[in-house]
Amino acid sequence: MEAKILGRHKKSDLALLKIEATRLPAVTIRDNVRVRQGELVFAIGSPEGLRDSVTMGVVSSVARQTDADDPMFYIQTDAPLNPGNSGGPLVDIDGNLVGINTFMLSKGGGSEGLGFAIPAPIVKFDYQSFRKYGHVQRVAFGAKAQAITPTLASGLGLSRSFGVIISNIAPGGFAHMAGLEVGDIVLTIDGRRIDDLPSFMEALYLHRVDEVLTIDVLRGEKELSAVVPVTVHHDKVDDLTDVPDLQRTFIAELSVFVTDVDEGLKPLLQDNGDDSGIVVIAEAPGPNAVDTGVQPGDIIRAINRTPLQSVSQLQTTVRQLKSGDPVVLQVERGGKRQYLAFEMD
Repeated sequence: MEAKILGRHKKSDLALLKIEATRLPAVTIRDNVRVRQGELVFAIGSPEGLRDSVTMGVVSSVARQTDADDPMFYIQTDAPLNPGNSGGPLVDIDGNLVGINTFMLSKGGGSEGLGFAIPAPIVKFDYQSFRKYGHVQRVAFGAKAQAITPTLASGLGLSRSFGVIISNIAPGGFAHMAGLEVGDIVLTIDGRRIDDLPSFMEALYLHRVDEVLTIDVLRGEKELSAVVPVTVHHDKVDDLTDVPDLQRTFIAELSVFVTDVDEGLKPLLQDNGDDSGIVVIAEAPGPNAVDTGVQPGDIIRAINRTPLQSVSQLQTTVRQLKSGDPVVLQVERGGKRQYLAFEMD
């Protein structure tokens, strides 16, 4: 059947498709179904093109972060997943949807018992956002948080060695106006108990954009409660692909789409005001893709110590490189510069 894309969200790896058909079998996402660690689950998909295959396993974690810098969290399962399982349902023994399979961690390319699924509450939240807005609307309240470790707790003299602590407050932002402070330990958000960073991110992810946020914190030995207005979180890097009339150039040797830095892109980038460099718009995945380490939103400032001023200069430089030649890119990511080193294929 032909389908129309109503919305997509790169962070959660979800999209909503509409097809012109009726009376199709469907899975209901129930609000009262909670997945538990150790629970038996089944993954359904088409690994290696083998349609309607079912594998079985247990839930290893109900809220696993695979990257400390990425707020997304997943259901981790040891149910064998292989290429082709992505997009298939993860269900409990009663057939309730608990997640949508999305990826696996594997060194050899096969299933190693490290499969990950997008939790059903996120699936439902994104689905409703797609239908209402055409995109996912998450909230922000002018503060950032990080996980409390025993070392951090010891160094700061905290009363608990686990949980989440407010690490940054935007001056003049909603959190600042509500009286929250750096060092506050988050106890609950909207009545949800916050024990770790994934539970903190889940509470924010699932909060409605048209409601205030109720947050309870521990400051020293005193518990405080605050009501905080929220705003829509805007992922500027994702917006790069939607800039109208943006001149995109494919650099096949690096497997990326790039463009020159211009005035129209500056509001979407976190840079230091330098007009030089090349902006990475998107990666081009594929079996022959080069693993350069660059990410969408990166600004490539130099290649092999040569400062870059234009896309054409980058094209000319990479075309002179041979297979096996070392390449070092200086990139700016999130306002900070770093080197990415690799060899040409």
